[in-house]
Amino acid sequence: MKKTDKTLENTIVTLLTRVCEQSLKSFDGFQWLTHLVNYKDFPRSLTIICVFDRQDQVSKLLSSPNHDYLVSLIVEQLKSAGIQLPNAQQQIQFDSEEACNLEHAGKWNRRLK
Repeated sequence: MKKTDKTLENTIVTLLTRVCEQSLKSFDGFQWLTHLVNYKDFPRSLTIICVFDRQDQVSKLLSSPNHDYLVSLIVEQLKSAGIQLPNAQQQIQFDSEEACNLEHAGKWNRRLK
């Protein structure tokens, strides 16, 4: 990883940590979030995955105004550092611990590949 990529990674982690802390307080069932990125194709390759406890909580979020609020929270945090997501609706994804347990025996490293 190049030095500039490492600096960018640290910035992303800091910004997403803020989103995570806010989301833990604001969204029913929210557990954590992570991101995937290929810096050779940044920012198009940046994907943020928001993880909830159960799939029904994800479904409820996706059909409520809170979905738009969470997406805008992520977009605005990234934008504060000059990071623009070209397609936020596709680059911000939602998943659940429940689904990972059922489909990948709880192994997130396999699920996220």
